[in-house]
Amino acid sequence: MDKQNKIEIFQSKDNQTEIKVKFDKETVWLDAHVIAQLFDVNRPAIVKHINNIYKSNELCKNSTCSILEQVAADGKKRKMNLYNLDMIISVGYRVNSTKATQFRQWATQRLKDYLVKGYAINEKRLEQKQQEVLHLKTGIQILSRAIEARNETHENEILNIFANGLELLDDYDHETLDTKGNTEQETFFPTYDDYLDFIKQMYSDFESDVFAKPKDESFHSSINQIAQSFGGQELYPSIQEKAANLLYFIVKNHSFVDGNKRIAAACFLYFLDKNKALINKSNETIISNEALASLTLFIATSKSDEVDMVKRLIISILNRNLES
Repeated sequence: MDKQNKIEIFQSKDNQTEIKVKFDKETVWLDAHVIAQLFDVNRPAIVKHINNIYKSNELCKNSTCSILEQVAADGKKRKMNLYNLDMIISVGYRVNSTKATQFRQWATQRLKDYLVKGYAINEKRLEQKQQEVLHLKTGIQILSRAIEARNETHENEILNIFANGLELLDDYDHETLDTKGNTEQETFFPTYDDYLDFIKQMYSDFESDVFAKPKDESFHSSINQIAQSFGGQELYPSIQEKAANLLYFIVKNHSFVDGNKRIAAACFLYFLDKNKALINKSNETIISNEALASLTLFIATSKSDEVDMVKRLIISILNRNLES
């Protein structure tokens, strides 16, 4: 597999082998009959090698064998064992045939290519992860330089000004962002109509015939979810957790035809303000215009499996700035 996610298929020198490949969970799956075709031997020989591989504990059956249920021509269901790339390679190094030899040469060369070029199948995923944290790493580097220059007054002032931001970068890098909010109090939950009245005040600022036009009923769900409780315990105990989830739900539910992100950000501020959590002890708003826009876009572009990290970042920002 190269950087463009293309699958590199083995082909024998006589160009006679045609194999149908099932590609799932980042590996190839073939049945014993197809593996026999690949190596130009009879199926019983392949089954024998597979059984010997399992008996010798060379490979684990649970991770290399998958059962596929198919409907045969007679209408009855048949179970078929599929084997992944690890098993195919192991069998290929046991079979004694011309095509098996060609396969071993091909597999060995591919391994050399990956070792020499310094990448393998997971390179693309690794690059994506590296890009996600690149700006965070840069923040840590800035912090390091600031500490080295701590005796210079100007640098100390810069460090103090951006201390919260640098601390957040460090916490993100070490996976220690806040999981809980700092403010647990009786919560005021604006009603659906309260939110709509507030949103109507934004109409004149945005020239669009479909601005704030509901696409479905999901906005109801977004504002109601943060008020959920189980067994008398609130699902989101703190104001910060409720606000973070409110922002996330509205952005991700995409309830409005136009202006969804703007509406989400505005409702986020409205909820915080109604619960007296928008202004900190220094009489300053706990989140800047730029930070609000960045967080909203951050949510919009995040993936579903990143939900916890996204919410923890929002909660951490609210916690730190409330204490300032």
